[in-house]
Amino acid sequence: MLKSILLVGIGSFAGGALRYIVSAVMKNVCASSFPWATLAVNLLGCFIIGVVYALFSKSGNASAPLCLMLTTGFCGGFTTFSTFANEGLQMLQNGNLIGFILYVTVSVIVGMALVALGYRIFNV
Repeated sequence: MLKSILLVGIGSFAGGALRYIVSAVMKNVCASSFPWATLAVNLLGCFIIGVVYALFSKSGNASAPLCLMLTTGFCGGFTTFSTFANEGLQMLQNGNLIGFILYVTVSVIVGMALVALGYRIFNV
């Protein structure tokens, strides 16, 4: 159990640090009220988790420690549901209903599609 906790912690640190870097870079590039950085990391994280599960499922090792570190740890630290929810609420509070609907729809529908795509591409 301790080994699993440490692996998740290592993965979370790496994912969270990378999320911070991506967010900082994107905020300098995309000066906008739309949460492009959160959308980007969440969609990329969806694709990554699909790829990881495909690769580990193919080898029959979906419960392997490295899979745990990459999925629960890295992808859990890299992606962010709470920031997504907060930014969506801010859009609603600011009267940006169209932006809110677009953000939620793209996040959920495209996110699910990217998990499936990553899984399908790497599980052939």
